[in-house]
Amino acid sequence: MNSLVIAITLFILALLIGVEVIGKVPATLHTPLMSGANSIHGIVIVGVIIIAAESHSPLSYILIFLAAVLGAMNVVGGYVVTDRMLEMFKSSKPDTGKSKTSQDEQASTVTTETAKNEGANK
Repeated sequence: MNSLVIAITLFILALLIGVEVIGKVPATLHTPLMSGANSIHGIVIVGVIIIAAESHSPLSYILIFLAAVLGAMNVVGGYVVTDRMLEMFKSSKPDTGKSKTSQDEQASTVTTETAKNEGANK
């Protein structure tokens, strides 16, 4: 019973510290910090796998399944947020490399048509 009280106390202290730390982060830094936390969510998945090797009761199977699902949602959600954040930094201007390619294609089409016309005129 004593170890259960210690575990619950540690859990509550971790929650309070986590809320305090995240609450101090400005909104502009929240997304980059959370996208960088994907590795932490990956560690949660590894922890679930390690604990799953030791489980033997139906309740533990249910809790392990929930932990795996929630951890996987965190990992996927972190990458989705990162992708959205990176999309904000992409340029909205057309790429000059693409326009150069289309100009080259148009020039080669004009040259081919000119050659055909000259051959027909002879």
